[in-house]
Amino acid sequence: MKPDDREHANDPGPHEQASLQAIDHACVWRGSELSTRTDWDQQASPQEQLEFDRLAQGSSIDAAPCLEKRGRSIRESLETGSGGVHLRGLDVSSHSPESLSAAFLKLTETIGHPISQSAAGEKIFSVRNAGYADDDPRARGPNTRKKLSFHTDRCDVIGFLCIRQARSGGENQVVSSAALFNEMLHNHAELLHVLMRPFYYQRHNVDTANQLPYTQQPIFSIYQGHFAANFLRVLIERAHANPDLPDLTSAQREALDCLEAIAARPEMHYTFRQQPGDILFLNNWVTFHRRTEFEDFEDPPLRRHILRAWLSMPNSRPVDPLFAGNYGDTRAGAVRGGMRAITS
Repeated sequence: MKPDDREHANDPGPHEQASLQAIDHACVWRGSELSTRTDWDQQASPQEQLEFDRLAQGSSIDAAPCLEKRGRSIRESLETGSGGVHLRGLDVSSHSPESLSAAFLKLTETIGHPISQSAAGEKIFSVRNAGYADDDPRARGPNTRKKLSFHTDRCDVIGFLCIRQARSGGENQVVSSAALFNEMLHNHAELLHVLMRPFYYQRHNVDTANQLPYTQQPIFSIYQGHFAANFLRVLIERAHANPDLPDLTSAQREALDCLEAIAARPEMHYTFRQQPGDILFLNNWVTFHRRTEFEDFEDPPLRRHILRAWLSMPNSRPVDPLFAGNYGDTRAGAVRGGMRAITS
């Protein structure tokens, strides 16, 4: 038997709908405007390079005061600024992937609390084409070479360190979800209200320690005065295909299609390509991101390799309790998100 359809469980009443206002915050930006933002485009200093080398060689973060200071600045900027930081200019060519993984983890700990990205408890996940078949349960977007749709990950902040790029393709695209909210409020208000109601999300294939087969959460929300957006359509579609769950309504599908169409407009998102040594941090509550398809090198040691971190942030915003199914604690500053690790 299907559960009750809670499509309207979080439906704003007429007064709430009338009172919705455009987001006025530094996280609202359009397209290439992001590239001009000083909080976005940051350059690593020679001293930070020396300190990163020490981290890769096994030193503790105590030996990297400049990187610690940079991490604290990034933490603040991600919450109060554009929602993204592109730190460029580190040389990673002299270190092994294992050493870089250890150094990246130490760096992320100056920004937030690294959380598990799988049932295996991985704090640093290697984003590279694993060659899994489409129906392999281990397959997830990051370990294919396919184009990914705009989405968020299950964490406050996501971080990427580029070790090697593909032969071609693999561009990053970032969009301000707050700008998407404003665009829909001005031009598609009736569909925006649909996106502020709960959608069913199927449990992820690799989230095997999670006892919940599905959860519900909105795409856009305003909670205690704080904006938050969260979106992973692939899990919504899997829930739609689940015979035990209600089908997507025509209004829900129209709203999702509209959201993705607006995000795909060239004037709305910013496209760039991480170079080896570049580090990218994104606040998942105010940005969506995606990746274009890529063509890799034949030689395995030369293939595209990105390290990924999921961070819970000590200065995070409170979010709607409807996000508890995927995030656990929804209070401001709480350790939340990630995937529960299986313990033996």
